[in-house]
Amino acid sequence: MDKPAGTLDDTFQALADPTRRAILSRLGQGPASVGELAAPFDMALTSFMKHLKILERAGWITTTKSGRVRTCAIVADRFADVGAWVYGHRALWENRQG
Repeated sequence: MDKPAGTLDDTFQALADPTRRAILSRLGQGPASVGELAAPFDMALTSFMKHLKILERAGWITTTKSGRVRTCAIVADRFADVGAWVYGHRALWENRQG
């Protein structure tokens, strides 16, 4: 059975990789083509596309295709989801007696 897209597990898995975090940082400046996003990374395009698919499955980015150009954009709402989860657990962590 497949799990729904954009689960909390997918969210944190997507953030766990430095390449994907760098992609999100770049997209914070605005939408970009796959070629623009891939340019700074020393990896095959097929490997880079796997990172984009993970981000898209987790709900961090959307992609659109116009002709031969695929453009990616960030979904800012995902940051609120992560913030809400962290904030919701903060009291537990801070009040924990060690």
